[in-house]
Amino acid sequence: MLDPVIFKANDIRGVVSGDRPEWDLDGARALGAAYVSLLDVDEFVLGRDMRGLGRELSLAFADGARRAGASVIDIDLASTDELWFASGWLGLPGVQFTASHNPADYNGIKFCLADARPVPGDFTARLRDRAADIAIGEEVTGGYRTLDALGPYAERLSDLVPQRGDRTLKVVVDAGNGMAGHTAVSVLGGRSLNLVGLFLDLDGTFPNHPANPLEPENLIDAQRAVRDSGADLALVFDGDADRCFIIDERGEVVDPSVVTAMIAVAELAKHPGATIVTNTITSWCVDEAVEAAGGTVVVSNVGHTYVKAMMAETGAVFGGEHSAHYYFRDFWSADTGMLAALHVLELVREADRPLSQLAAVYDGYARSGEINSTVEDAAHSMDTVATAFAGRGEVIVGDGLTVRNEPERWWVNLRPSNTEPLLRLNVEAAEAETMRALRDEVLALVRA
Repeated sequence: MLDPVIFKANDIRGVVSGDRPEWDLDGARALGAAYVSLLDVDEFVLGRDMRGLGRELSLAFADGARRAGASVIDIDLASTDELWFASGWLGLPGVQFTASHNPADYNGIKFCLADARPVPGDFTARLRDRAADIAIGEEVTGGYRTLDALGPYAERLSDLVPQRGDRTLKVVVDAGNGMAGHTAVSVLGGRSLNLVGLFLDLDGTFPNHPANPLEPENLIDAQRAVRDSGADLALVFDGDADRCFIIDERGEVVDPSVVTAMIAVAELAKHPGATIVTNTITSWCVDEAVEAAGGTVVVSNVGHTYVKAMMAETGAVFGGEHSAHYYFRDFWSADTGMLAALHVLELVREADRPLSQLAAVYDGYARSGEINSTVEDAAHSMDTVATAFAGRGEVIVGDGLTVRNEPERWWVNLRPSNTEPLLRLNVEAAEAETMRALRDEVLALVRA
């Protein structure tokens, strides 16, 4: 069974348990055969997170792929960025079973080509069509072996960002019962860190809080732990640990755009004049920081497939998204929350001031954060907003709707989600009052 709704713009995500599952083991087996047929794959690396049915689904996929003639290297439990690493390390395409931050009854798949390169933009649509009528081979002809990638992954990250100085930091790590509980100790354990662990046990039912750090209520535990323990900062990961949110010593969230600016400046110090990739809704603070550091910004659509492609096209050294995805040329231009965390840790370790003061250098705008609305007709809602804002700024239609007024220093972006039936609003302005007024005006139009 493969309900067409599970095929998203960048990956696959759908319900696998309960009364109305959207895909199952037979569907996973068909996907494995279709994947090999579509990309003409001889061998690939396979990983999974801790979600329910993850092992069963991934092995069914492997069975379909092996019946189509491909060999499988199974790294078993892995964060998504560990799978990207394995793809680059082995020079093979990669398949990761995960539904990222979605609820516990979901599972899904992310894909990459060899060296963690993105699959084409139409890949999931073509995979859907191929899997609908694929014939499963009667005999298993492809090979299968297991491989432990965690140690080499941790070593690679440590080589890219070595510890600088011997100052010991106290750091809260909230894994949300996701895959950071598998990777964090291996990556961080060899550094001068006093770790305060929250929810490190792998549990795909997410018994403590959903592993979605975009929602403020899921950051409360880490914020409290920072304040109670006197920690220097906290790292909060999503379910598959490819994203990391940063909380400063006061228990306040460091905006991902500000983190992008901080890391971009550090990367530009090593690579003068390099290119930095942002997305449609990254704060202007990044543009200003990169320009001041002598770099160049290029803008991608939102989503890891698009950012990876832009990284490859431009040779960019680093990229960052509002959702706390961070991409590094030295990591095959793939996204890794853990590597971003290492950068921030070492910036704090070297500094003579706390993280809040380091971040404040770049934090000159008021931002709404991402606000979701469920609407019946996303295109109609965006047209309504475009009409209401006609003549008030530059209107850009592409990655959703953007209205930008540079003289007055504000912008509004409204776009459909790539993964969920939602319309997402982001607003930024130099003045908080302006941001709030624009936010409330758009929400009134969208939710009318």
